[in-house]
Amino acid sequence: MQEIAKDLVGSLISVKVTQASEEDRKLIFSEKEAMWSKYSGKIKVGQIFDARVGSVEDYGAFVHLLFPDGYHHITGLVHVSEVSWDLVQDVRDILNEGEKIRAKVIQIDRERLRVTLSIKQLEDDPLLETLDKVIPQEGQSGFDSSTASDDVNIEPLPGLASICEELLKEDGITDVKISRQGFEKRVVSPDLQLWLSNAPAVDNQFTLLARAGRQVQEVHLETTLDQEGIKKALQRVLERLP
Repeated sequence: MQEIAKDLVGSLISVKVTQASEEDRKLIFSEKEAMWSKYSGKIKVGQIFDARVGSVEDYGAFVHLLFPDGYHHITGLVHVSEVSWDLVQDVRDILNEGEKIRAKVIQIDRERLRVTLSIKQLEDDPLLETLDKVIPQEGQSGFDSSTASDDVNIEPLPGLASICEELLKEDGITDVKISRQGFEKRVVSPDLQLWLSNAPAVDNQFTLLARAGRQVQEVHLETTLDQEGIKKALQRVLERLP
């Protein structure tokens, strides 16, 4: 910090008075708060910035946002969970200090002068809507896959069988069946993740996707519920299970 301060000698900078004591003859200034007051109103959630990586920590990286005047006026944090869709063990394996990147603003806390950023949200989740990204189409290769049939027995992901059993107890859901599975090239999360596909229903059949590690399974729900009804039913089931 002393080296940085020496480099500022003789420079004109904007500061904000944060504390004043006439009795102690003391004034305390903040350059950060001055920059925030001037430039934070020019950023909004969803905006994408060219940026430069500052310090890289175990929990994420501080990133300096580039404004149209060519200066980096606001600094935000890219949490380790927002660096990549891949499972990140060490942020330093992905980002380096001084590296030029693009980042998306996902949260602004104006009271605490904090901006939360994401790099991974500039790309689609590799799984997207259905298993079609994982299970190769005819003539394609690159992923392992299997489909449920009389001679193929898909072992449910840990915890998924209990969820399926509980879903059958919900009003409006008449059948729950694992239809096929695939294996991604990379690990997105080691924990079981569930979400409802946005693909339109066919004959009252919706698709639920389950993922853990590299393994992905597609679950078909036959139901008279709409998408919101299914989401609420799934939420109730997850609250009941340990």
